[in-house]
Amino acid sequence: MTKTPARPGEDPRHSKFSLNCRGRLLDLEIPVVMGILNLTPDSFYDGGKTTETAFVLKRAELMLDQGAAILDLGAVSSRPGAESIELHEERSRLIPHLKSIRREFPDALISVDTWRSEIADESADEGASIINDISGGQLDPQIVDVAIRHSMPYVLMHMPGTPQTMQSHARYENVALEVMQSIQERMRAYRLKGLRDIIIDPGFGFGKTVSDNFRLLSGLNTFRHLKSPVLVGLSRKSMIHRTLQCTPEEALNGTTALNMIALMNGASILRVHDVREARECIHLYQMIQHSKTDRSL
Repeated sequence: MTKTPARPGEDPRHSKFSLNCRGRLLDLEIPVVMGILNLTPDSFYDGGKTTETAFVLKRAELMLDQGAAILDLGAVSSRPGAESIELHEERSRLIPHLKSIRREFPDALISVDTWRSEIADESADEGASIINDISGGQLDPQIVDVAIRHSMPYVLMHMPGTPQTMQSHARYENVALEVMQSIQERMRAYRLKGLRDIIIDPGFGFGKTVSDNFRLLSGLNTFRHLKSPVLVGLSRKSMIHRTLQCTPEEALNGTTALNMIALMNGASILRVHDVREARECIHLYQMIQHSKTDRSL
């Protein structure tokens, strides 16, 4: 990963990160969108909607057309209390769709949302470029070795415990500082092993209360000290629909509002269900940044 400090007049919260995705450079000078492709029957928002091959390919095509820089494929639900599934079932849900997307869209950057080293390794062999691990290496430490071996950027997310137990761990004095310190400790260990490109995910909704999530978002610029790009996944989560007393289906407006705050606090990657709206959010954010130095606007 390369990092260039912001130039005078630019937002210092946004350093110019870039990621080496197995020989392909992903420039994060302008924030990018990661589109969520859930291949599960029980995800909190779109479970069961994207399990047929034709539908998955149409969804992938739409996201790419709307400007997604990354497609994030996940075959295991990580919602609070979600049941774990066996390795063979995760493989059967994920790998055929990964192959289909690679065949139809060979230039697409694909991230695999998994905590299992075997799935990550097989996905890399099938052309995946990024590993997105909700456990930050806690559930299967060998997944970091897979990322190193294949020269893949690794999304290190903060989650205390497992999806089944994480909400019982939601106790913080200073949530942003404590999450940052936890991630920093793991980053140091993984760097010593040889992991180069690390993406930070504070883990909104994972072992945090609604209030914790808002405190974490307001303190997001704390993570700039780690000098790595920050991924934010707020899309239609309970911190939005519980606060607004609506359903996940009605939480797009709230998602967009919080995505803008995330960008203003230093996020480099927005992980979302709704790519067009996130891209528009980034475009408007860029106009705000340009207005600080361009008197003609």
